[in-house]
Amino acid sequence: MLPNKITAGMNLKNFLKVSEAATLLGVHPDTLRRWVKAKKITVYRHPINRYRLFMLQDMQNLLLAVKTE
Repeated sequence: MLPNKITAGMNLKNFLKVSEAATLLGVHPDTLRRWVKAKKITVYRHPINRYRLFMLQDMQNLLLAVKTE
């Protein structure tokens, strides 16, 4: 599965790097990488350097889903 592309209409300020997303979720960065590989979460790629990025809103929604379980 290819990662989602960030288009011109998307603001990079709405995305988190792996370490930032991991800190927000309270998990190790390698855990996020495994979740991406298992297709449990959506990953985007930076258009220039191809870094993995995670949409802030997706991470916040994940936190809310876990808290309501």
